[in-house]
Amino acid sequence: MFTLAEENYLKAIFHLEHELQGEVSTNAIAESIETKPSSVTDMVQKLAEKKLLTYKRYKGVQLTAEGKKVAINIIRKHRLWEVFLVEKLNFHWDEVHEIAEQLEHIQSEELITRLDKFLGSPDFDPHGDPIPDKHGVLKRTEKKLLSEIEKNQQGVCVGVKESSAEFLQYLDKKKISIGTKIKVLGKEFFDGSMIIQVGNEQFFISHIIAENLYVQIQE
Repeated sequence: MFTLAEENYLKAIFHLEHELQGEVSTNAIAESIETKPSSVTDMVQKLAEKKLLTYKRYKGVQLTAEGKKVAINIIRKHRLWEVFLVEKLNFHWDEVHEIAEQLEHIQSEELITRLDKFLGSPDFDPHGDPIPDKHGVLKRTEKKLLSEIEKNQQGVCVGVKESSAEFLQYLDKKKISIGTKIKVLGKEFFDGSMIIQVGNEQFFISHIIAENLYVQIQE
């Protein structure tokens, strides 16, 4: 059993390790969970005592195998709850993150096992993120950021890097969701903005938008 705060730290560190490809500084953790670096130091020392991570002063932290196992289980619960909220309770994809943040701390493994079975063991959540299976294995998919593909290439939207409600609402306005076909008609060298085609519509998107959309290239 772990406290809600401990679980939030483990999940944040897991995501940062994936993003930074290595040890994570206490400052990076503090920024991620919006708290003071001194508070982070206290918590990582506690987690290190529980052998959930290794902590080297002035270098950073890394999750142990046990710490990763706990973090992946939290992520599994979060993403399964998001699927449930969207598919069964008709929430929209921009409404579910904060609710799933609360539900992910439910401890009953039997409940999660039944939830997974009830949903048909989905591989991905409503935002295109892979759902770890009961063994902690994540299904990988070949994908690129939209900002990385060239003029006249096209792909299918398979995920979002940014999952804030504001960004998802913007995508709704542009009729972009998981499964949407996107073709790049032009790229601006100066600022990375693009002209894209979605359905029968053509419009500009900024570099910020393009670098937060994942697509699977179609030949």
